[in-house]
Amino acid sequence: MNDFTAQLIDEFRANAGQVGGPFENSRLLLLTTTGARSGQPRTAILGYYPDRDRVLVVGSAGGSPRHPAWYHNLLAEPEVTVDLGLFTYPATAVVLRGAERDEVFARLVEADPGWGEYQANTTRTIPVVALVQRPGPPPFGSSFAEALKTIHAAFRRELSLIRAEVAKSGTLGAQLRINCLTACQGLRYHHTGESTGLFPALVEQHPELAGVIAVLQDEHEKIAVLLEELERLAATPGAEILPQVDELIAQLNAHLDREEAELLPYL
Repeated sequence: MNDFTAQLIDEFRANAGQVGGPFENSRLLLLTTTGARSGQPRTAILGYYPDRDRVLVVGSAGGSPRHPAWYHNLLAEPEVTVDLGLFTYPATAVVLRGAERDEVFARLVEADPGWGEYQANTTRTIPVVALVQRPGPPPFGSSFAEALKTIHAAFRRELSLIRAEVAKSGTLGAQLRINCLTACQGLRYHHTGESTGLFPALVEQHPELAGVIAVLQDEHEKIAVLLEELERLAATPGAEILPQVDELIAQLNAHLDREEAELLPYL
């Protein structure tokens, strides 16, 4: 590991996954593999892409003729650890093959032409790897309050990244559509869990929260309408979605702020 990479990893860890400089507003993760020769943990910092229930990383190595070391490591041992800054989880690395790899790589080239330039500079097929979270306890902290704050921070960050991507791209490419749909799916799942589990349990234990929960539930329903509209637009080629993203961010941030102020003391 060179000094620049080591400093970037240190900055990532010190700032819950956020870094500055040329990688500001970038999707980054720490991938820890087991050294194929040493058997020791080896950590790399990589860009990633959401892909529904998994994330994707690319073994470009800057277009060099050799695969990166982390790729050789996960071929030998596919059980890895993914650190997204706000939380860490165990995952299984799955190398995409054949038509699936080609389709996904083309999608990523559309999102960032640099991948295509790297492929043009080498005779090897640049690998695309899916990191699939393994079953286990939620990686969100030791208490309900900490879990809620972490989940909220993750949604705030993800929507901020999507907003920056939408504003920069000007067009809604295939990968950006998936980014939007993945975020919508995650929000819907989270709010469904709150509406059917957390909220009723809190009202049962603390009847004085009934009015607050009713307001939060009403906000869930309004946000659900925004999610449906955003999903519809994300599935429409050439659609302009920045106003919908901004409206979703505004309403969601107000909702998350209210929820934290009202519920954290009870959690």
